[in-house]
Amino acid sequence: MFLKKWSLLFFSILLLACSTSEHSNPIIKRDLGAILKDGKLRVSTSYSSTSYFLYRGETLGFEYEMLSRFAKHLGVELEIVVATDIDSLIPNLIVGKVDLMAHGLTITKNRQQQVAFSEPIYLTHQVLVQRKPENWRKMKLHEIDKYLIHDVVELEGKTISVRAKTSYYERLKNLSEEIGASITIEKLDGTLTTDEIIEMVAEGQIKYTISDENLASLLAASYPILDVRVPVGLLQKSAWAARKNSSKLLSELDSWLIDFKKTVDYNVIYKKYFKNKRSFRKRVKSDFYSLKTNSISKYDDLIKKESEKLDWDWRLVSALIYQESQFEIHAKSWVGAGGLMQMMPATAKEMGVKNRFDPEDNLAGGTKYLKVLFNRFDEIIDEEQRIKFAMASYNCGYTHVLDAQKLAIENGLEYLKWDDNVAEMIVALSSPENYNKPFIKYGYVRGIEPYTYVKEIYERYAHYRGFIKE
Repeated sequence: MFLKKWSLLFFSILLLACSTSEHSNPIIKRDLGAILKDGKLRVSTSYSSTSYFLYRGETLGFEYEMLSRFAKHLGVELEIVVATDIDSLIPNLIVGKVDLMAHGLTITKNRQQQVAFSEPIYLTHQVLVQRKPENWRKMKLHEIDKYLIHDVVELEGKTISVRAKTSYYERLKNLSEEIGASITIEKLDGTLTTDEIIEMVAEGQIKYTISDENLASLLAASYPILDVRVPVGLLQKSAWAARKNSSKLLSELDSWLIDFKKTVDYNVIYKKYFKNKRSFRKRVKSDFYSLKTNSISKYDDLIKKESEKLDWDWRLVSALIYQESQFEIHAKSWVGAGGLMQMMPATAKEMGVKNRFDPEDNLAGGTKYLKVLFNRFDEIIDEEQRIKFAMASYNCGYTHVLDAQKLAIENGLEYLKWDDNVAEMIVALSSPENYNKPFIKYGYVRGIEPYTYVKEIYERYAHYRGFIKE
């Protein structure tokens, strides 16, 4: 009896342990079908100078541009989840926080045991990043060479600083075996990007690191004190990854990548981020590069001031202004709208704007008009929905939005909700069968424009919130 009780207790503990283990490492089953049904592709990438960043109000990056095209191919929205710690990229994928990991990680045996890699995004090799002497500009080439490492065998006894969970770390361990000598590996924090680590070498905070050659060459163009000529490995494949049970998503991604990499578009994107050193130097020196500053445009202070009167997040107003003019104060449309907020002459006059091409005057008038439109939709309780109605009215006219609300009522939709309701009806007003209805007072409107206008502003706003902290 005593043994029987202990046996039951043992099996109960065993079952509990198994249950806990399964709960802590759940098997996530979300493949292409679920993504298409949801209409959203969630992807994790890093906030870096090549993957994903903000420059002069525009969302850019190699991974971002590629992912945007893949999401469009699937017919779904793209949701970027930034990995603040690069070490979390693969774990976030495994536990289901995202559908894809897109960062151009090197394919290694260890990583292949955890995730399923895509077709290679590009090929590169690893190089040693080292610093020239402080007064290198006054020295001759042979004098500079005396201070530099020229071959990996010279790394014996040296300290190389890299993040631990990287292919760089694995390469250094293997290299130590290959050359039969000790190499000290300093483990850096996973929150540091490769860009930041290379900059640490340039600033003399650490002596050596390892990087992919395409990124190292870009940084060396901005920091001439760096030398990145010494290879430490053979050509390697860099790829994105999906969970091992997301076979249909991976198959679709691979098929798309194979075709897309043959296009001119792919070559343009790759050269834009990994070959155009002049553009890279200009970007990193800009006051409106999100990796260096917390700014969107040179009008941030004015936008913040006017947004307070409107009581909207200034980053949301900035997203609208980018949609209107891309922050070009002298921008003018073919219909005569002008300035940062593309005000029509009649509207500008009504709002007391004397000079549409004066930033302060334009922003004051544009936000004042947005507030007028916002106040007209006082029936709408949900603030975000109310803002969307105001934005749509700013784009196509208040009266057309009223017509879309009437059409929503006729079709049994919610006339006080923009998303999936009035938004669909504003598009429907492009068709004669709808704009010719007797209760439609203001007729035809090219409804896809306000529909896209609101959608793209909010997509940009999501990026701005991620990049620009309050």
